[in-house]
Amino acid sequence: MSARTRTVRPAVRVAGLVLALILLAALAPGLFTGAGATDTDPLNALRPPDGAHWFGTDQLGRDVFARVVHGTRYSLAIGAAATGAGVVVAVVWGLAAALSGRFGDALLMRTADALLALPGLLLALLVVLVAGKGVVGTTIAVAVGTAPGFARVVRAQALVVRRSGYVESAVALGVPRPLVVLRHVLPNTLGPLLVLATVTLGAAISTGAALSYLGLGAQPPTPEWGAMLTEGQGFLDQAWWIALFPGLLLLTTVLAVTVVGRHAQHRAEGRAFS
Repeated sequence: MSARTRTVRPAVRVAGLVLALILLAALAPGLFTGAGATDTDPLNALRPPDGAHWFGTDQLGRDVFARVVHGTRYSLAIGAAATGAGVVVAVVWGLAAALSGRFGDALLMRTADALLALPGLLLALLVVLVAGKGVVGTTIAVAVGTAPGFARVVRAQALVVRRSGYVESAVALGVPRPLVVLRHVLPNTLGPLLVLATVTLGAAISTGAALSYLGLGAQPPTPEWGAMLTEGQGFLDQAWWIALFPGLLLLTTVLAVTVVGRHAQHRAEGRAFS
């Protein structure tokens, strides 16, 4: 066992444990807090962290810990839904490019290159202007930003599989082309794509939070982490905890997802070269 493996594995375990707790909070927030995300208590507004309110309260007296826990569902849902939608679009896009003629391949890939040339956040902003503000618009915007890169991976893998011996044998035996694609080409392109999607999930979560921070994503009083950062920035001098804790949870989640995703990517690469 190499020194690198010994140093990486504990980090992966910790990241996996943190990610499991975050997923549990998204699925069952009631296990972590009995307070509601929108319950107001003006008499306890701007209360610093203490035994009754672990993360303090905001300007409306809402429990910040409860809002952070309930916000896990929204932040993860936007990132996961956007990544999933990007994968579906990329499969169709990449397979169409790999299996079409030279003109179709060039047209589809040049379109992907044009979209990839734009900064991800800028592309997301342009899509939100068309799709509209809110959770749905943010999800579509993040999905559009991830699909071109995924499509290139699908195309590259599909080109390799298409030239393999078992695909050529299936074609020679007269198996219909759609059946060859479904049975042989598609399954062998999904592995690398799903690994890449795991790595990209962290970026999707942070992009969704960035759009909410700019006021284009989840709208108040939805307890989404990016929206909470926007609400808290006006109170940094007197109530720093309103923005600090959702920011820390966002950073922790992105780091945990990235570490686990990179670990999955390294394992997949190791199996490929073993």
